[in-house]
Formats: sequence, structure tokens, C-alpha cells
Amino acid sequence: MSRSVFAKYVTTFMALLLSGFLMLLLIFNSVVENYSEKTKEAIVTGAAKVAVADLADMFDESGMADFSAYIRRDETMILRLLDAIITNSDDIVIFVTDTAGTPLIRTGSTVGTAEYFAHTGESLAATHDTVESGEPVSLIGDERGKLCYGLAVTDKTGEMIGTVVVTAESGFWADMNHTTVRSVVIAAAWILVAALIALYFTTEKVIAPLREMSKAAKLMAVGKFDTRIEVRGRDEVAQLATAFNQMSESLQNLERMRNSFIANISHDLRTPMTTIAGFIDGILDGVIPPEEERHYLTVVSEEVRRLSRLVNQLLDISRLQAGDRKLNKTPFDICEAGRQILISFEQKIDEKKLDVSFDCEEDRMFVLGDRDAIYQVLYNICHNAVKFAREGGKLSMSFAWHGEEGHRGRKAVVTVYNQGQGIPPEDIPFIFERFYKSDKSRGLDKSGVGLGMYIAKTVIEAHGETISVASNYGEDCTFTFTLPEATPPGGRS
Repeated sequence: MSRSVFAKYVTTFMALLLSGFLMLLLIFNSVVENYSEKTKEAIVTGAAKVAVADLADMFDESGMADFSAYIRRDETMILRLLDAIITNSDDIVIFVTDTAGTPLIRTGSTVGTAEYFAHTGESLAATHDTVESGEPVSLIGDERGKLCYGLAVTDKTGEMIGTVVVTAESGFWADMNHTTVRSVVIAAAWILVAALIALYFTTEKVIAPLREMSKAAKLMAVGKFDTRIEVRGRDEVAQLATAFNQMSESLQNLERMRNSFIANISHDLRTPMTTIAGFIDGILDGVIPPEEERHYLTVVSEEVRRLSRLVNQLLDISRLQAGDRKLNKTPFDICEAGRQILISFEQKIDEKKLDVSFDCEEDRMFVLGDRDAIYQVLYNICHNAVKFAREGGKLSMSFAWHGEEGHRGRKAVVTVYNQGQGIPPEDIPFIFERFYKSDKSRGLDKSGVGLGMYIAKTVIEAHGETISVASNYGEDCTFTFTLPEATPPGGRS
């Protein structure tokens, strides 16, 4: 994984960097070439102008009438003059011609001069014709990349007595361009090396946590949910690492609760089945006297109902997780459901001598929901309230409206309160989790497997409502949930 990510980073980065250097190189080439050509043109035209001015002055001072004869007579001196003009330019050639355009003398680079002059005869003749026509300047580039610049040489009267044509290689910029390209390439190479080193360390900082996550995920895949990774910094990768650790912790808690559930369910299945089998065998074997059979059959009946409740809870949780349980929402009286539930707990309430209060804001409060599902929710909450209430403590169930009156304008707030041990603060966030049991010692909760509150939360949230718990540990506990108001069947009574 890391090599693949690093390769992608390097490929993208190198492509961008090389593209930038290529654009920079093209810009440098254009600037250098333009500057070089302008410079060469200025050198060529300047040499032509200086040569014309000096030759005209020297010819006037000689007193001769024939310019061609003068050139042949003072050829050595004229060559020194022309060589001095092009001292710093090795690729410039100066031609001096008569009025017919016939070369009289040349100076400058001797390499290929004759060949060039023969090849560029048309260009030279065109330059001479342009000069002869009275144009002040004529600059011509031929197909071989040469520059030709010609000026007329005149006497004192202004009459044309000859021409000076200066030629040069237009590719003079190549050396400068080569130096520039080499400098840019060297600089680019060093920058690329530095960038790759920086990219490696930067990428490693990003990839290292991902590599740790990959290893941790593989460990978690084989059941090691206690695996954690180190969180470094506060960037997105650190947030991902934090989320990964939270996921690991959640899976660890779920695995812990699942193991606890298996242990609880095994105990809760084995205990009633052992009791049932023992009493039935005792009756069949005649160990239990006939006059006591009814008592033990009653115990067997209660254990069977206990198994039935357990199996129903498991079936409910299975249907809820699969999404197979559909809600049949109809208007029903939530106060009447509460009364029926309290009556069903009458025996247990009497055994604990609980102080019971039942409070409804109205005699009949109709809500919209699945009656059977809400009955199960309220039953589960009341079952826990009675189970964990201390002897002689208070148990209350209240129903009140919240919000404005009108169809769907109010919500019924259902509250179940009991005085007892309560719930430890560290257990509050997990009380609605699957398989979670606050009483891990099974001192009070001997018949539950930690599904009742999860089922309650799932059902209430499926209605689009909320359920919550508040507790003062060692004193009391309160469960609250809401349901939307509904119009009573046949209209409001």
C-alpha cells in the first residue's frame, strides 16, 4: 500500500515539477533568443555604419577619384580598420563592393567565407540593390540563418561610390542558449533531488499512520480488538487514527458484551431448563408427594414463561436487526396501557412493599404508535424499575403533554421513576447497548440478558421519538420517552 501511495505522489509531483521546468525553459529560450538576435542585429548594423563612415572619410582624405582604385591601393590599412571594427565578433564578415556590387575586399572569419559569399550572392545583390535604390537600411536573413546588412558609401557630393555589406550568423544565440539550458537543467536536477527527499519524509509522515492502521486492522480481523494506534498531530490523518481507535474500542466493548451475553444466555437457558427437568423428573419418579405437585408445577410454569420471554426477546432483536418488524401505527390510550402494566406487576410490587404513584395529565391520552411495541417498551422499563427498586421505595409512572395542543402539535412524555440503587455514571452511556447489563454480578438482575433497553431504544427511535435515562447512583433512576399525540378514534372525547 505504502509503495503504491508513494509512487502516486512521486509521479504526480514529478509531472508537475517537470512541466514547470519545461515551461520555464521555453520562456528562457524565447527571452535569450530574442535578446541575442537583437544584440547581433545591433552589432551588425553598428559595424556597417562605422565602416561606412570611416571609409568615406579616408577616401575623401586620399584625394583619389576612383573608390575601387583606392581600396586596392590601401588594402592593408583598410583591412586593419575593418578588423578593428569587428575585433570582438568572430562570426562577422564585412564586404566592400563597388557600385556594381562586385566585392572589392572582405575581412572577418575566413571559414566558409567564399562558399557563403557564393551562396548568398542573391542576398548580397538584393542588399546592394536596396542600398542603391536609396533605402537607408536593408537587413535580410537567408535560408541558412545569415544576417546581411548593407549601407551605401558616398563621397563629399553625396554620390554613391560603393557599398559596405556586413554578414553574420543569426544563430549566435545558440552558445548563450546552451549555457542557459545547462544551468536550468542543473538547477532543476538539484531541486528535484531536494524535492524528492522532502516528498519522501512528508509522504512517510502521512503513510506511517496508514501503515499502522493496516496492521491494526489485520490484528482486529483475527479478534484482537484491544489494538490501538498512536495518534500524532491534529490533521485529517490524526482524526482518522482517532476514529479508528474509537471503532476499535466500540468493537472491543461489543465483543465484551457479546461474550457476557453468551455467558448470560447460557446461564439463563440452563437454569430454568434444569429446574423444569428436575421437578418433572421428581413428579414422574414419585419423589415429590402428590399434595406438593401443584406447587412445583406452578414453579415449572413460571420457568417456562421465563424461557418464553427470553426466546421472544431474542426473536424481537433478530427481527429488529433484520428490519423485518414493521410498525402498525394506530391511535391508542397510553394511560390505559400504563395501568395494565402496573396491574401485571401487582404481585411483585406487593412483595417489595413499593409506594406506587400513577399520574396522568388527562384521563385518556391518545398517542400514535404501534400499541404492542410501545407496550413492550413500557413493560421492559417497568420490569427493570420494579426489579431494581429497593424494598419500601417509591415507584411512579407519569404521563404529561408537552407542546401546543392540536393534532400532532403535542407529544406525550412518559416517565418511569424508581428509588433504588440507580445506575453508575460510567454505565449511563452504554445502558441502551445490546447485551449490556449494569448489574454484572447478577446480584439483582438474574433473569435478564441485556436486551430489554436496546429493544426499547430501537422501537422508540423507529417511531421517530427519543428515549433517555437519568440516575443518581445509590438513590434513584428515571427513564423518559416521548410519543406524538393522535386524534382519538371517532374524534376527541
